[in-house]
Amino acid sequence: MFQGFYRGMAAALIMAGGLAAMHVSTQASDFKATFAGIGKATSVPFGWVDFCKNYSGECNTDDLPAQDINLSGKAMKELERINTWVNVNIEPVSDQDHWHAADKWDYPTDGKGDCEDYALLKRKMLIEEGFPRQALLMTVVKDDKGEGHAILTVKTNRGEFVLDNQESRILPWNQSGYKFVKRQSQENPNVWVQVGEPVSAPMYTAR
Repeated sequence: MFQGFYRGMAAALIMAGGLAAMHVSTQASDFKATFAGIGKATSVPFGWVDFCKNYSGECNTDDLPAQDINLSGKAMKELERINTWVNVNIEPVSDQDHWHAADKWDYPTDGKGDCEDYALLKRKMLIEEGFPRQALLMTVVKDDKGEGHAILTVKTNRGEFVLDNQESRILPWNQSGYKFVKRQSQENPNVWVQVGEPVSAPMYTAR
């Protein structure tokens, strides 16, 4: 089921061509961000643990050395293209309405999902396009209401950027307006680390 869905998305993405790329600068010097401070290892979100039970082949991986994306104009166009396509084509639905569960991380194979599902799909599609897994990090944050939210952090040689279903633009992590809590380690996706100053982590992501 998933393979057919994914092939359909890939074909549509190719047909969409430069949907978002036309709005992105091709000058690498225009892409500037900072790097987030990383703290100690911390608890792994329940949603990721549950996701790995269903997709063990994607989680049972060897440690890899940390690797950042070389953020060229071409790379940024590809990031923008996939980010825009997923945001436009996946219908936002809460886990409670979708799965009758408080928090469930999964690929949006039926075209519906909430924040972590958007991020998981972007991560998968970018890996399929050749981007290194170590630079695509599932991340838990708190929004301005203190609610849990999930985004994808993209770690590059020009700083860290976020791909977010609540925002059409790809922004530097510290311009997103979120309080960063924790994210995957670059070396091992099953190890999570604190980001910035330690804060109490939400039990679930919200949207």
